[in-house]
Amino acid sequence: MRHFIEELDELQKKLLEMGGLVESGVHNSVLSLMDHNETLAQEVLRNEARINQMEIEVDDFAVGLMALYQPMARDLRFLTAAIKINSDLERMGDLAVNIVERALSLIYQPPVKPLIDIPQMAKLVESMVRRSLDSFVKRDSELARAVLLSDDAVDELRDAIYHELIDFMERDSRTVSRAVDLMFVARNLERIADHATNIAEDVLYLVQGVDVRHHAEARTSLG
Repeated sequence: MRHFIEELDELQKKLLEMGGLVESGVHNSVLSLMDHNETLAQEVLRNEARINQMEIEVDDFAVGLMALYQPMARDLRFLTAAIKINSDLERMGDLAVNIVERALSLIYQPPVKPLIDIPQMAKLVESMVRRSLDSFVKRDSELARAVLLSDDAVDELRDAIYHELIDFMERDSRTVSRAVDLMFVARNLERIADHATNIAEDVLYLVQGVDVRHHAEARTSLG
């Protein structure tokens, strides 16, 4: 039994290592856009292969533990959550790459507008990613629920960015290509927030045994 617990701890460490790479990728993808920094952009692209490899390693490790120990109850919920969180982290890594691809297309072009709202959105999304992983480590349902409640603010920022960029495109057709790139950046940030929300939902299931997916009213009533 002690060996199984040690293996669960090792699995969590692997997930957190992967989470650290993903957090860095999300941060650097937006920073490369803000600072017109191609070096940072290339770093995000290089790290994608490592994130993809870690996804395979974590999946194999978790499935192996299920087969070997046939866990029940909370331990089974932990392994199920780990597999799902692993998938969400890998998708976040892909979305950071999507942001970098847009940043590279914008890096040598004049800005459509001052990048104020996108960094603001990115800061909130990064906070959601970090808090979702912290809630997993600490088994903290309150922290997980706080992540869920942040999702609406991200959606509102995305909508505001879309409306402003559409206005720029309507007033000056020369901005269309660059504005569309920025809209895709906002869209990818919003999708990263969705995956952080998924992780928070998995934490609530792990800690409380309650599935809150697709039930927004349940998110605010859990305690």
